[in-house]
Amino acid sequence: MTVGPVYLDHAATTPMRPEAVAAMLPYLIEHFGNPSGSHSVARRAKQALEDARDEAAAALGCRPRELVFTAGGTESDNLAIAGVISRRAGRAVCAESEHHGVLHTVTALGGVVVPVDAMGLIDFDALSSVLAHGDVAVVSVMLANNETGMIQPLERVIHEVRRVAPDAVVHTDAVQAFLWLDVATMAADVDLVAISGHKFGGPKGVGALVVREGTLLAPTIHGGGQESDRRSGTHNLAGIVAMAAAMTATVAQRTATVARVGGLRDRLVDSLLTNIPDAIETGDRSQKIAGNAHLRFPGVESESLLFLLDEAGICASAGSACASGAIEPSHVLTAMGISDDEARGSLRLSLGSTTTDEDIDLALKAIPDVVSRLRGT
Repeated sequence: MTVGPVYLDHAATTPMRPEAVAAMLPYLIEHFGNPSGSHSVARRAKQALEDARDEAAAALGCRPRELVFTAGGTESDNLAIAGVISRRAGRAVCAESEHHGVLHTVTALGGVVVPVDAMGLIDFDALSSVLAHGDVAVVSVMLANNETGMIQPLERVIHEVRRVAPDAVVHTDAVQAFLWLDVATMAADVDLVAISGHKFGGPKGVGALVVREGTLLAPTIHGGGQESDRRSGTHNLAGIVAMAAAMTATVAQRTATVARVGGLRDRLVDSLLTNIPDAIETGDRSQKIAGNAHLRFPGVESESLLFLLDEAGICASAGSACASGAIEPSHVLTAMGISDDEARGSLRLSLGSTTTDEDIDLALKAIPDVVSRLRGT
């Protein structure tokens, strides 16, 4: 039985997995050593760090030495893009629908933003045109979108970059993908792969970047030379150990999780489309990760919708963000050609491995009532 609010905001953060909590606790209490030291307590911490590196690398399909531990997805994305640009001449390129951790980094570096189509997928004609200029150093295309859940055709992106600009590096933000997709296989030919622990049952404040051997990368954080001088700073050992445990559990349970949660998501969306007049589903569900349900309700403002849903015990989010006190349309939806008015009525319901049938039942009871109330019908 559901206790407390119905949590449908897993794309923002997920509850920690029991395996991650169990792995983490000893390193918060008795095994507190700094892995960079040389005495016995530090050596034990160093061994735990390298064991976690082996475990995480296995889940990502990379060599342990190719894995750099970071503070999360945003740092991993920044390190990937800025780190490449610092080592080689050329521009950074990304899709218009990228997470701000990528989009803002590319624009800050004077890079190029490529448009997307009505489904939020990268425009390949535009990408090819940019690549043909011959001055591209890194191309960043996220595997699964954080708002709409749309899966980018990463294999085709890789093929196009290798064909037109073979010297360019390919980076993918796989932060939203790891829980749902076989990142080890789908990103096997990608040079740089970013993940974040709290999106799949690990703790907040820890992530990783796969840096394939031979990829030139300058550090963006300087100091003691940790992580083979690619990311300095004392390791968040407890977080790293916990993230690695969450990764192992995620991979082991992924097939079953996708099947079960995908069924719940389909029931949720189909019922909302049936019971709420003029409701619109965003994107093509067949090309989405299993946990994403994104809808738009014309005549309803997200801010009011989220407030009333929260009062009704439903935790969700919108495809818009508050900046300087004003609700701004989602840049992802705008890039897809969706009008500002329609974008302001968006709702993202993101499911996770702990979502239950009862959660969906309660959401299906609350959401149509709240939308009807806001429309005055």
